[in-house]
Amino acid sequence: MSLFSIFDTAGSALEAQSVRLNTTSSNLANANSISSSTGTTYRARQPVFAPVLNDAFNDDGASVGVRVMGIVESQAPLRREHDPGNPQADANGYIYLPNVNVVEEMANMISASRSYQTNVEVMNSAKQMLLRTIALGQ
Repeated sequence: MSLFSIFDTAGSALEAQSVRLNTTSSNLANANSISSSTGTTYRARQPVFAPVLNDAFNDDGASVGVRVMGIVESQAPLRREHDPGNPQADANGYIYLPNVNVVEEMANMISASRSYQTNVEVMNSAKQMLLRTIALGQ
């Protein structure tokens, strides 16, 4: 694995964590939205990651990394509350709230943020090593 492939690996991780941060922020933004039916209620979303292994042991500089396979909706049950005074209540007086767990989403956001920061540091360290290697040749 060449020193340049570190940028590919860390770059794919940065992209994946960016998607994770965006879905988490979307979940948090919609955590308190209400609806009058289960069909129109926001459902929590999570990205699905998969490893990428492209002949990492060959001498052609192929890299490893992570890829975002897609974003899936949570199958956890929606919250239902009786609030007949709410203008969005259904005929029985119920409103439906998303299945977003705010505490879980905040922990997810902290984890994604720290992972993003770590990969930025990896790229900075690789850059410094490349600059020092170039300086050796001078």
